Amino acid sequence: MAATIIRAMTQADFPAALDMWVAAWQAAYPSIDFSTRRDWAKNHIAGLEQQGSLSRVAVNDGKIVGLLVIDPDTGYLDQIVVATQVQGGDAARLLIDEARRTCPESIDLHVNADNTRAIEFYRKNGFVISGADKNARSGAPTHKMSWRA
Repeated sequence: MAATIIRAMTQADFPAALDMWVAAWQAAYPSIDFSTRRDWAKNHIAGLEQQGSLSRVAVNDGKIVGLLVIDPDTGYLDQIVVATQVQGGDAARLLIDEARRTCPESIDLHVNADNTRAIEFYRKNGFVISGADKNARSGAPTHKMSWRA
C-alpha cells in the first residue's frame, strides 16, 4: 500500500470526503442513517471553513481515507474521521499529527460518550476527558477531550 499523505482539502475532494464520512459514521452507528446527514455535513464543514477552520484530507493511493476539520484560532477539532478500511493504520495518527502542527499548544474536541474506540484512540494520543456535554443534534452524552502541549 502506498504512503498516506495529508493535504488541504479542495472543493473537488468534497464528494469523496463526504462519501467516506457517511460510510465511516454508518459503520460506527449502524442504527442511524448517515446518508440523510450528508447535506448537513457538507454545509457544516463549508460553514466552518468560512469561519476560518482548515480542512485536511488523508490520501492513500489516490483515495481519500480521512478528513480533519480544525479551527487554528481556537484549537477546536470539529471533525476527524477515517475510512473503515484503514482504521488501525496510520491515517488517524497522521491527521492528529497535522492537528498538532496546526494547533501546537492545545486541541479540544467532543466525542460521543459511547464511542469507546474513538475515546481510546484519543487517550492513546495524549488527550484526556476534560468535561461533559451533549450532542447538539441528538442530545446524546459527549465527553469534551483536551490535549495540551
